[in-house]
Amino acid sequence: MKSFIVSMIATAGLVMAGSVMAEDMPELAKKSGCTACHAVDKKVVGPAWADVGKAYNSNGATTTGKKVSEILSENGAKTPKEWLLKKVAAGGTGNWGTAKMTPNSPKVSDADIATLVDFVLSHK
Repeated sequence: MKSFIVSMIATAGLVMAGSVMAEDMPELAKKSGCTACHAVDKKVVGPAWADVGKAYNSNGATTTGKKVSEILSENGAKTPKEWLLKKVAAGGTGNWGTAKMTPNSPKVSDADIATLVDFVLSHK
């Protein structure tokens, strides 16, 4: 019985470790310099990517209180992905506080920006 309990605890630990690894920042984000201002699960300079993903997937509000639908409307974007692709490429400020996001294009390719935006939006 004791070995069964130890096995169950070890299995639970491996399952939890696997879910943490799935949430790790992609290597592309590290290589592109995103980790200087962002983390998956906590605000650094910019918002946590999990918070951004949750807000944009649910028409929630940003830390400034703006609803995602307002942001999309103000910027002529039809979808959260369309808006985030533009925002990550061009940079800017205002939706998540006063810190300015530096432009990432052209140093980060459009394809890599799309991959990173997909990662952010995978957080629901």
